[in-house]
Amino acid sequence: MLRRILPPQGPPRLLALAQLAGAVGDGAFIVCSALFFTRIVGLSPTQVGFGLTLGWGVGSVAGIPLGHLADRRGPRGTAILLAVATAAAIGSFLLVRSPWAFTVAACLYASCQSGLTAARQALLAGLVDRERRTEIRAYLQSTVNGGLALGAALGGVALQLDTREAYLTIFTMDAASFLAAALVLRRLPAVAVPAAPAPGTAPVVAAGPKLAVLRDRPYALVTFLNMIMMLYMPLLSLVLPLWIVGHTAAPHWTVSALLVVNTASVVLFQVRVARGVTGLRTASRFVRRSGVVMLAACAVFALSATGASATGASAWTAVAVLLAGAALQAIGEMTLSAGAWEIGFGLAPSDKQGQYQGFFGSGAAIARMLGPLLLTTLVMGHGTPGWLLLGGLFLAAGAAMGPAVRWAERTRATEPPGPEPVRTTPAGSDATPEAAGPEPLSASGC
Repeated sequence: MLRRILPPQGPPRLLALAQLAGAVGDGAFIVCSALFFTRIVGLSPTQVGFGLTLGWGVGSVAGIPLGHLADRRGPRGTAILLAVATAAAIGSFLLVRSPWAFTVAACLYASCQSGLTAARQALLAGLVDRERRTEIRAYLQSTVNGGLALGAALGGVALQLDTREAYLTIFTMDAASFLAAALVLRRLPAVAVPAAPAPGTAPVVAAGPKLAVLRDRPYALVTFLNMIMMLYMPLLSLVLPLWIVGHTAAPHWTVSALLVVNTASVVLFQVRVARGVTGLRTASRFVRRSGVVMLAACAVFALSATGASATGASAWTAVAVLLAGAALQAIGEMTLSAGAWEIGFGLAPSDKQGQYQGFFGSGAAIARMLGPLLLTTLVMGHGTPGWLLLGGLFLAAGAAMGPAVRWAERTRATEPPGPEPVRTTPAGSDATPEAAGPEPLSASGC
């Protein structure tokens, strides 16, 4: 089992362990946070929803300059700093006594999380050979899902106890998990920061502001299409629980069964699926296939409401249909992830991976922010037509990814090639002169 979750020894294994530590804490936090803020702190669901929406909106923007910081000062040092900052942000939730304080803490938390994700992606790009990045990213995703499942189980204990002390223990554990992640990140080798291109030469993306990604229109289109595909995220956590309770005859425990199917599928099969991606062309095909599978999943979920009644036969039929839909959704999620990782890395300039990964990752933050409102309006408000419209969005975005990627490739191909980047060590970066010489380590750590 561990071979399916953890990558080979070396920097990839350390990256996985760092993300595993944070994922365990996040899993417990996700399960317990809503009840802590409403039952213990005394906030209303509306206040919590507003704070989280604004927080992830701010985080989607903050991830770009924080990713740029990783490019300029080194991804390892930036990731360590943001892991510690995330722990502090989680600790600040314990001081919340009012809606405005919660909103400030949520903005800080989301910003640190978005920046940390960008820095870790830049660190992965600097430590792993280009051809192995998608495979190693798949290992990391499997590790994260395993950690989230373990954390959710710990959070379930706190929910059962339902006491202030139990919730505070979970929040403290979550903060400690990011401090542990920072300690693991310190064991990684430093990644030297590439020097700026020599005067008179053109970089991969046309020169402009320091945040060059903001003027890279093809990459913005690719990020937008990926954001639409990422709308699958609120399905299992929000839309399907509401759908199961309000529109099907399935018992309430089906919600947990669907989560188990999704988590187990990603842990067991994400690496195997990702091995099919070998470049930008295959990545585009994977995203297109994901759109088709997501449409099929939405159609199957819509069928689960057929014949809803209190009879045992229809209840078990609904469970079977929902499990089939969850299996399709998991396939679509894994296929999308494999393709999107390759596209996000492959179209980013080597010396700007931090800001590009921050920008690409903003799609997930925006999907978290807008997805609940959009999906509940579509599905809960319109039923089967809403499911089919959502599936149509997935299908259209997946089909458009191929032309968008080809456009991005053409804009990069027309730029005159510059010299190979020289690895240098700016003052204050996390790299050392000795670390600047060797090429990035391979996935095996050799």
